[in-house]
Amino acid sequence: MGWIAIRRSVGAEPVSGRILALVAAVLLLGAAPPLGAQHRLAPSTVAKGTLSFDGKATTGDFTGTTTTVTGEMTGGNTLADVTGFVEAPVTTLITGNGRRDRDLNKSMESEKFPTIRFDLTSVQPGGEAGDSAQVTLVGDFTIHGVKRPANIPATVRFEADAVHVVASVPMNLKDYSIGGLSKFLGVLKMNPDIVVHVDVSFRAT
Repeated sequence: MGWIAIRRSVGAEPVSGRILALVAAVLLLGAAPPLGAQHRLAPSTVAKGTLSFDGKATTGDFTGTTTTVTGEMTGGNTLADVTGFVEAPVTTLITGNGRRDRDLNKSMESEKFPTIRFDLTSVQPGGEAGDSAQVTLVGDFTIHGVKRPANIPATVRFEADAVHVVASVPMNLKDYSIGGLSKFLGVLKMNPDIVVHVDVSFRAT
């Protein structure tokens, strides 16, 4: 039969409406779709963003930062459906030291290879908490004319009018054929191992 009858014996207390409500709530929560499936992601562009890297040199640790970040994200029914890209001009990276900035542009050959770019080809959903999801961004970095695959751990947060993505990934500059890391006969050196940080917010176009 398509229904279930609950029979009460004589003198038994009626089934509590509160208990039934609790059971119904548990069933509804159990049937709730994953976070990524709850948000229909519209085609979006970067509303604001920061690309930065942490570097180490014989003269001390430093950070290069730019807020000149552009990019876009395709739509999708779930996070796994999303693709897109983020990029920034090399010349906009500022380290707080003019000479170091000039050396950076020389090593990166910014006139020949003007942009740093990440192309997102897929998203691997992970754990979820509240309005946030842990994911892995799968794609390719193109830096100094060299394209290499990358899997980047990231946090995606669904806000009222934006999708906020924060990610960090270690990188070795030699993998991108970036030289000129040693100056003055090796007295001044930059470690090729850096950590890249991406912090961007996408809003629907």
